[in-house]
Amino acid sequence: METLLALAVALLAGLGLSRLTKLGNLPAVTAYLVAGVLIGPYVLGRIGIPGLGFISAADVSRYSIISDVALGFIALTMGNEFRMEDIKKLGRQAVVVAVFQALTATLLVDAALIGLHFLMPDKLPLSVAVTLGAIAAATAPAATLMIVKQYKSHGPVTKMLLPVVALDDVVGLVLFAVSFGIARALEHGTVDVFSVIVDPLIEVIASVALGAVLGAVFTFTERFFHSRSKRLSISVCYVFFAVALSKLSFSIGPVKIGFSSLLVCMVLGTIFCNYCDFSAELMDRLDRWTGPIMVLFFVLSGAGMELDVFRSWEIVLIGVVFILIRSAGKILGANFSSRMMKCEPTVQKYLGITLLPQAGVALGMSMTAMSLGESGMIIRNIALFAVLIYELAGPLLTKIALDKAGEITEKPVPPRKQALLENKK
Repeated sequence: METLLALAVALLAGLGLSRLTKLGNLPAVTAYLVAGVLIGPYVLGRIGIPGLGFISAADVSRYSIISDVALGFIALTMGNEFRMEDIKKLGRQAVVVAVFQALTATLLVDAALIGLHFLMPDKLPLSVAVTLGAIAAATAPAATLMIVKQYKSHGPVTKMLLPVVALDDVVGLVLFAVSFGIARALEHGTVDVFSVIVDPLIEVIASVALGAVLGAVFTFTERFFHSRSKRLSISVCYVFFAVALSKLSFSIGPVKIGFSSLLVCMVLGTIFCNYCDFSAELMDRLDRWTGPIMVLFFVLSGAGMELDVFRSWEIVLIGVVFILIRSAGKILGANFSSRMMKCEPTVQKYLGITLLPQAGVALGMSMTAMSLGESGMIIRNIALFAVLIYELAGPLLTKIALDKAGEITEKPVPPRKQALLENKK
């Protein structure tokens, strides 16, 4: 009872607040996140009634399966953007821009935080500075995709944005694995070649292989079902498969083999969209089916935000530096690389701003960093602070950038409403 009640309250809060924010022309994502904060442990949850909001962080974490599944569907949709005809046009440009802006953000944040380390070595260990530089590379695909869908944006910036965000997280995962290996070496005084170089490469290769196999089987299986409902059901089934299998991890000697659920589902979507002739229609129906899951995902993300991070001025200071330098790195990196690749002028001007949102991937990295002990806790708190700011401001900035680029147009007026307006005239 408590579980269903909590989910119902979360849905109602998110949808209800989205009606209010619509009056101010704000993105729905922002409404869902704020709704999560309001029904989370710091506001409604303080009453302490189970089911009526979320009473603690542990209560929020009980619903992590919803977040896992939501990210799986988001990655599937991102992978669906890698159609061969689009890759031929944008492939080289998207790869260069994605890699360059991610590296720029990482290097600038590393430089700034390492400099800050010498000013306050007790509060900001070197291992923390190195790890946070890699976390800076990650972008939130969920918030970006929701903005694109909500406003039905279309144009050069949108076409470049979706593959860049997808590739961005792949680059971020590799950078994090390498940086985290260096951080552990700094903490323990030993260099582990496998964790710094081998493990990250194996994770990427293994994830691509698993996604490709599931994508091929998915495409083959869909041919045996002809009704819309069954094709939709088998699509959901394979996303569940992908998310579940990506949780596996094992070791072969000193080598650790793991998978990235984002990368697995992304490759699954890429294989499916290129080899299934009705993939576009099916993905459209899947988007409608996953609507409530996406609302819950963002409300739960808001409820899981740790507002306690504001109590430490050191965390706030480091967090502000992280946010400002990362933002500069994303914007400058995207601008320079898109100029270098001779992209459209609007892409050069506005793409970097759309890459600012940060959430699930960054938080996942920070959770991994918790194994560093006290340094890991500092990384976690700074990441939480940055995500809190980025998730509230990022979607709005993305919407503004797409609007300035001329890729958000007015929704067409339905014929019946148009006729009524003409009669009134």
